[in-house]
Amino acid sequence: MLSITLASFIAVFAALFPVINPLGDGPIFLNMVQGCTEEVRNKLARSVSINCFFMLLASMLIGPQLLLFFGISLPALKLAGGAVVIAMGWKLLNQKSGSDKSASGSIGITDETAESSAFFPLTMPLTVGPGSIATAIALVAGHQSEKGFNLADDLPAIVGTLLALFALSLSIYFIYRESSGIQRLFGVNGTNVLMRLFAFILLAIGVQIFLGGISGFALDLNKLMPIHQ
Repeated sequence: MLSITLASFIAVFAALFPVINPLGDGPIFLNMVQGCTEEVRNKLARSVSINCFFMLLASMLIGPQLLLFFGISLPALKLAGGAVVIAMGWKLLNQKSGSDKSASGSIGITDETAESSAFFPLTMPLTVGPGSIATAIALVAGHQSEKGFNLADDLPAIVGTLLALFALSLSIYFIYRESSGIQRLFGVNGTNVLMRLFAFILLAIGVQIFLGGISGFALDLNKLMPIHQ
């Protein structure tokens, strides 16, 4: 049970952390809220982290079921989700040091506009965007079983996933709150090396999900083929 919980925790955290990229977004967040007082910055960091937790959780709970409702099979969902994760991992692995989101830094947030800016643009699209939502859905699709949901069997994986989302939200809060100090501590090169490592892990997870989709299609075809004695 403990090993399943730990494996689920590592898989979810390692897959979502490089996509969300709080280390890369920290300087952008700092630039966007430089017109706010330190107290308001800390409140914004807390609000963004809470919003991210519930957005990712909702994506995992609703996303796969919504796609299946439209008639998309589980193997197809794994193939599509795996392809998205592979693309995200490859893009992050080859991404230059500068963030594509840097244009968002032109938006100035003050104490008066802080409350209305906590969700947009600080939570979405700065922190949680289409890529992280698609990755969250793909992770659930990659672990879904054709037997359906069983609380007793899936409880360790659920606990590991919730702990990973909590750890991820805590990381976002801490990095955003201490963004100026962390930027000086790691430097550009240190941050870049760390993100490349997580990007490679994300790429490997995407390949694993994609192979699971191929295996699912192979099993479905095998069931349809007549058995010749």
